[in-house]
Amino acid sequence: MIKIIVGTNRKNSVSKTIAELYQHLLNERGEQSEILELENLPSDFIENALYENNGKHDSYNEFHDQLVDGKKFVFIVPEYNGSFPGILKTFIDGMTYPNTFRNKKCALVGISSGIGGGGIAMSHLTDIFHYLGMHVLALKPRLAKIEQNMSDNLLTNRLYMDLLQTQADMLLEF
Repeated sequence: MIKIIVGTNRKNSVSKTIAELYQHLLNERGEQSEILELENLPSDFIENALYENNGKHDSYNEFHDQLVDGKKFVFIVPEYNGSFPGILKTFIDGMTYPNTFRNKKCALVGISSGIGGGGIAMSHLTDIFHYLGMHVLALKPRLAKIEQNMSDNLLTNRLYMDLLQTQADMLLEF
């Protein structure tokens, strides 16, 4: 089962909408997937689940365990302040090092309100995943000016849809 991670804890985010769209693309290809939303992380996980408290927070451990079992991942990566959200980095820091991501595979989808499409954010995240031993799919769609390319929670840009479909096919073969 492919794990789709919504890379923000912002409520009602565009990232969640894109994650649901990606899940639909995988379902069309007969692949099961599960969406994990960082907005559902326990509010106290930074103080009570990291570092010396690793493994001691039951609610956080549920999130952790859902990722440990995964072999392939899709990260929906919104651009925040020229990189990806801090909550995503903190969540990654709470994973068991290095085995949570070592020798596993992932795809990245960048989104932004501006013209960059999350390219720099995905570059930063790729560096981290390479350090952790995860294989990152080369095709990384950058969905720029995302609000202008959506209507009624649907992606209206045909190129963006084609890129996501191609990436989903590549991920299944990866």
